[in-house]
Amino acid sequence: MFYYLIALFIILLDQFTKWLILAKMYLGESIPVIDNVFYITSHRNRGAAWGILQGQMWLFYLITIIVICAIVFYMHKHAKGKRLLGVSLAFMLGGAIGNFIDRVFRKEVVDFIHTYIFGYNFPVFNIADSALVIGVGLLIIQMLLEEKSSKEKSYGENGSHHS
Repeated sequence: MFYYLIALFIILLDQFTKWLILAKMYLGESIPVIDNVFYITSHRNRGAAWGILQGQMWLFYLITIIVICAIVFYMHKHAKGKRLLGVSLAFMLGGAIGNFIDRVFRKEVVDFIHTYIFGYNFPVFNIADSALVIGVGLLIIQMLLEEKSSKEKSYGENGSHHS
């Protein structure tokens, strides 16, 4: 239940921030937060990351439903007792549902976080996108920790350790 609360918080935060952008800014408007680094920019995306696959909504619906089902299944099957895994899946679930809501009800995703990282004009993104990236990052950490633990157990069983 705890993991679903995390996902729900992400969905609510994502949808609230998108509602603010839609209510308070016109499309294309940009508000500098830190000049040449961070802006709030009202942007829409009818595709996936970096605007690829523009207008392929049926594909996004299908993929997102499969991903959501897989995350929920994996959460129930494997996250018990593995807090980091559960949290990573919760972030991914919240992010996937947040953007799915946009695609279903708006036929486009509302983006607004606009950054320039080391001079690179990074594609505009949103809270759901951020949650997906954080979730994947946490999942990678979980996998590395499990691999390390598995190696330590096998060293212990063999009675030797090689550096």
